[in-house]
Amino acid sequence: MDQSDRGQEPLETARALAETASAVIRAVTDRRDMSFTTASTLARLEREGPARLTALAVAEGVAQPSMTQLVQRLERRGLVRRVDDPADGRVTLVAVTDAGRELLAERRRLRDGRLADLLAALPAEEQQALGEAVRTALPLVRRMLEGAAGPRHLPARHDTGSTR
Repeated sequence: MDQSDRGQEPLETARALAETASAVIRAVTDRRDMSFTTASTLARLEREGPARLTALAVAEGVAQPSMTQLVQRLERRGLVRRVDDPADGRVTLVAVTDAGRELLAERRRLRDGRLADLLAALPAEEQQALGEAVRTALPLVRRMLEGAAGPRHLPARHDTGSTR
């Protein structure tokens, strides 16, 4: 393999990984009752704890007024609540409620069930090959992203509940 071929390998792997992630997300995400950004925000609060509205907007890549509206909708549904910041009483944080956690858990169960159904349609040897590939890839991807800058990262336990 010459030098130019080796230079393309990371780009080809990146494209394949992005295409794989996108295809899986599209196939198993139920967006009927909740947008991806909504589910991602709720899952971020579950994973990382209470956060400022401005920090949520930056982390999710949306404008602050959009995040304000999203949080208000989540509050009306009882999925988040506002709490005082213990470090600064003048600041209000957004926190996920037990109802929000329960909704995320149910969405994950449904997502996992849909994905398991898709996997069950594969021949046994393909199921095994895919399982081995995923068990190999996931720790590598997590390690690769650990120090990556930016608001989005791969969670240690599970994804966003819509999808991550």
